[in-house]
Amino acid sequence: MPEYEVRVDGAPERAGPEAELRSLLSWLTEDESLDRDVRGAIRGPAPIAPGEMGTGFDLLQLAVGTAVSTASLVVSVLQWQTSRRQAAPAVVLRRGDAEIELSGDAAADPATLRSVVELLDRAEETDGDGGTA
Repeated sequence: MPEYEVRVDGAPERAGPEAELRSLLSWLTEDESLDRDVRGAIRGPAPIAPGEMGTGFDLLQLAVGTAVSTASLVVSVLQWQTSRRQAAPAVVLRRGDAEIELSGDAAADPATLRSVVELLDRAEETDGDGGTA
C-alpha cells in the first residue's frame, strides 16, 4: 500500500494544523472518487526531551490502496484546498524522498499538476529500499 505523509503550512492560528489535517482526512475518506480506499492517522509532534526544541507540527500519515492513483489523491487534496472558505494552508505531500508543496494555484495549471504526479509516482517506483512500492 503506498504511503504518504502530509503536513500543512500556514494553518490559521484559530484552527491550527491538527484541525486542518482532520478536515483534509475527512475530505479524503469521504471522496467517492478515491473509492474510500484511503486510511489515515494524525500524528502529533514527537515528545520533547527537556532542553530540546520540538518540531512544532503535526503529520497526517496516509495509506492509500493500490486502486487509487497518485493523480486522484493529488486532485482530491487540491479540491479540498479550493473548497475552503478562508485561505487554505499549503499542503506538503511526502512520499519516499519526494516532497511537494501544493497550493490552490496548482489546480489551475495542468502542467504543474502533471509534474507533481510524475514526481510522486517516481518516488513510488523507488520507495524505500529501491524496490517497487
